Amino acid sequence: MLIRTGDTIEVIAGADRGTTSRVIQVDREKGKALVENVNRVYKHVRRSQKHPQGGRLSKEMPIQLSNVMYVCPSCSSPSRLGARFSPEGAKERFCKKCGASAGEIAPAHASHAQK
Repeated sequence: MLIRTGDTIEVIAGADRGTTSRVIQVDREKGKALVENVNRVYKHVRRSQKHPQGGRLSKEMPIQLSNVMYVCPSCSSPSRLGARFSPEGAKERFCKKCGASAGEIAPAHASHAQK
């Protein structure tokens, strides 16, 4: 799973197909992500001190990671992500369309550095 919190993604399947938004949270165990303004549902809330009026509360629900695609900032298009080692030996994510780096996954290690 190469998608992280804060990434810009595009929804490729489901009711919100074509929506571009930002990832709020990623649940790696379930393989789901919470995305801003995507997969919104109504939760019916009873009157209480916390919600004095009660009624319907609109909130986002997690979406399957297989239904989202990373939007590369350099080529501005949805693309798949890959992992590779940089010349310094750090593991990084990269866009498979344009080859641009999308951030570091692991710190540099001498055994992976190019000589």
